[in-house]
Amino acid sequence: MPVARVGDIGLNYRIDGPETAPWITFTTGMTNDLTMWDAHVAALGATHRLLRFDTRGHGDSEATPPPYTLDMLIGDIVGLWDALGIERSTLVGLGLGGVVAIGLAIAHGDRLDALVPVACRSEPVPQYRAIWPPMMERAREGGIGAIAETTAERWFPEAFRAANPEVMQKIRRMILKTSVDGYLGCIAALLTMDYTAGLPAIGVPALLVSGAEDRVGAPPEAMQAMADAMPDARHVSLPGAGHICTVANPGAFDDAMTAFLSEIQG
Repeated sequence: MPVARVGDIGLNYRIDGPETAPWITFTTGMTNDLTMWDAHVAALGATHRLLRFDTRGHGDSEATPPPYTLDMLIGDIVGLWDALGIERSTLVGLGLGGVVAIGLAIAHGDRLDALVPVACRSEPVPQYRAIWPPMMERAREGGIGAIAETTAERWFPEAFRAANPEVMQKIRRMILKTSVDGYLGCIAALLTMDYTAGLPAIGVPALLVSGAEDRVGAPPEAMQAMADAMPDARHVSLPGAGHICTVANPGAFDDAMTAFLSEIQG
């Protein structure tokens, strides 16, 4: 897959869909790579030009030493758009990617057609913040392999993991492609999120998506509150899904996205 030079790094990316169609950009969460969006290419790529990329330090994108900042990760997206000649796009982000997408919407709303934050928060409440220090320590001591199984278990309900062993194997492989620098750097950025006060300033249509069984990462009630704070936003919760709800219930996500895009694009 191609690599774009953006500032100090190379970002791995992939483009699908018709050349003249409107853009959708997908940005990933912690220890994800662009393959997490594979299941959505057929449905959404029929009508849109899709840009997927690996976050700094994740997948096949280059890493820089930690810590990272949210402004740095926002700048990576804007820089990638500039490198590829993309003036405007709908932006979809999950987890960390959702946080970055919200920050970009606040700072660069003129580059967006619409915003789709998935399974994310606008500020790190104490229960959420407590997840990360022990995970960082384990990664420092034992590498990404030391946090891979705990991460995969947190993302998906037990019933889903038992019923989908092949999906879980793919998820573990994806996690293990993350560099330690990328992991530690992105956590440092994530824990600085403070976007709640900026939500009313987001001026583009927004669809917020949660997993109905996500208890800590981005519970439905937290995402509903975020949607309520935005001028033109709605929230949908995907049944039977935990934190990585786009993988656990891809059909419901595609249906929600298709309806949303049809509505805002007329």
